[in-house]
Amino acid sequence: MVLLLDAAFMLASAAMSLTDGNTRALSVLLVSAGVTMLLGAVPMIVFRREKNLSHKESYCIVVGAWLASCVVGMLPYLLWGAHFDLTNAWYESVSGFTTTGSTAIENIDSMPAGLLFWRSCTHWIGGAGVVMFAMMIMPVLGRSRMLVSHVEMSSLARDDYKYTSGKIIRILLGVYIGLGLACFAALSLAGMGWFDALNHAMSTIATGGFSTRGLSIAAWDNRAIEAVTMVFMVMAGIHFGVIFATLTGRRNNVFRSEVVRYWILCMAAMILIIAASVTVNGTYGSFWEALRYSSFQTVATATTTGFVTADTGLWGALAMVVLMFAGVQCACAGSTSGGLKADRVWLAAKVLRHQIRQQQHPNAIIRIKLGGVTQESSVLAFTMLYIVAYISLLGIGTFVYAAWDYDLVSAFSTAASNLGNVGTGFGMVGGFGCVTHSPELMWFSTLLMLLGRLEIFGLLQLFVLKWWK
Repeated sequence: MVLLLDAAFMLASAAMSLTDGNTRALSVLLVSAGVTMLLGAVPMIVFRREKNLSHKESYCIVVGAWLASCVVGMLPYLLWGAHFDLTNAWYESVSGFTTTGSTAIENIDSMPAGLLFWRSCTHWIGGAGVVMFAMMIMPVLGRSRMLVSHVEMSSLARDDYKYTSGKIIRILLGVYIGLGLACFAALSLAGMGWFDALNHAMSTIATGGFSTRGLSIAAWDNRAIEAVTMVFMVMAGIHFGVIFATLTGRRNNVFRSEVVRYWILCMAAMILIIAASVTVNGTYGSFWEALRYSSFQTVATATTTGFVTADTGLWGALAMVVLMFAGVQCACAGSTSGGLKADRVWLAAKVLRHQIRQQQHPNAIIRIKLGGVTQESSVLAFTMLYIVAYISLLGIGTFVYAAWDYDLVSAFSTAASNLGNVGTGFGMVGGFGCVTHSPELMWFSTLLMLLGRLEIFGLLQLFVLKWWK
């Protein structure tokens, strides 16, 4: 079914090729759609459907769907040729579906409309998959095993077993598409052409970062476009269940969510720190100009969208450290954002405070709550385990890139960017231009992207032999 969805978007991309009259791109996308449709139809005909899925089978389906999409996603790039060899095509496909947004394309502006739209479609499919695949699995895992979205504490997540999985998916898909349409309309009104607005709306709501221009959002140098993009990046970084609760007047809305409040205040503080820093060091002529660029880059990094309006590598050490933190923490669970998630960071801070208070009052029974919900010890333990695993992978990634002669800033930045699905970094992996890794590092980078997007354990446990017994 997933491959048939991919094929449908390839056909839409083929139709988009008619806008610029590129017949070669049209034929490439039609052939890719045909092959993908065939690959998707055969299993549906040969294998019978299984209604009762086990925990292991559910994870296999989700991971398999992601990997299969990434494989068929290479076809348009491989058939197009040019500078797309197997490595670059795989990198572009994985970067798209995982909504990382870094690119192997040297001259994006010369790409045909059909392939540019296909890149945006991979973002759109991947962004929807992050939310819907996770929610589809949750009923299968049971109430004690909500490992996929274990810290998503909106009212929708707490009440998910009062709805069918189909209704949950319809709600989240409705929010997703609604935000996309609103972003498209707003960008069009702000001054973008319809094709650019459509592609950037898909990329923004999926928190991806692919652009139709080599200079990203900086190509327009338009304050209105930047403001619209920032607003929708923030909305895409909020738990979709909280957005739904806000639109329907439910109690646990955006204004009452402590995680959203923490994340917004954290971003505001980071913006002011960076603006003050780059003003003092003379990067910009005024505080307001510095505020303009620091706001956009902080939001783009914190939501893992990765759009660019300025060269952050010139901002100095303090700004670099703040943006690195933003790219590790990222946005809220239950959104299309990648990274560690603000929910886990906030919950970890509560665990730390709990331990301090417990040592001060050994006999006291102290509960940890998030969003008014008392957290079970298993949820707290898994949250801390995930943070340790994430930091460990960051360390491993930094070591690997450093082994290929990357300086420390570039090595850590690249590892954090790929694992967090951010797409932009510092040093040798700055925001402008394409990646220039060696083939070995290109494949390693895609592994980090997949680990980050599949929440680490979703992919790793498939390779643990004891898990299959």
